This record gives sequence, structure tokens and C-alpha cells, in this order.
Amino acid sequence: MLVSLPALAGGNVADGQSKSASCAACHGAKGQAVNSIYPKLAGQNADYLALSLHAYKKGERSGGQAGVMQAFSSSLSDQDISDLSAYYASLAPLK
Repeated sequence: MLVSLPALAGGNVADGQSKSASCAACHGAKGQAVNSIYPKLAGQNADYLALSLHAYKKGERSGGQAGVMQAFSSSLSDQDISDLSAYYASLAPLK
């Protein structure tokens, strides 16, 4: 899978935080999912998160909650994905 460099360019953490409200329903406040069927996003690698969101958006990921994620990510711009990825990467994971 090829992703253009602008899609992986550093996003804005503050903008990502303001765009993350709908993510919190499944992934928890500050990326700390409570339900084990949803991954914890806090502290994940920003490039990995961006690649994952792009793959969901294109329908290239399957299984689990892929349908929900594809529907959610379909409305995200490249900048939204960069911002959300930067925000979740900036958060400290639970120890």
C-alpha cells in the first residue's frame, strides 16, 4: 500500500484533540479504551495510526470493527488523519 507523504506529515496535536470527540466513544478519553475489543490509541506511533486510518478509509482493513471504522474514517480528510494521529501519539500510554 502506498500513502502519499503529505498524508504522513506531522499533524497538529491541538487540532487532533478537538477532532477526537467521536473517537472517545470507543477508544476512551485520551485514547484509553475501557472495553478490550477497542484498541488503546494513546502512545501509538503516529505513522502507524495514519496508515491504519487511511487503510480503513479505503476499505483495505477487515475484521473486528472494520465496518464501523470505515464509515467513521470515510469523512476524514488527510489533515484530519494527520491531526488525530499526532494527538494520540502525543498521549502517554497506561503502564
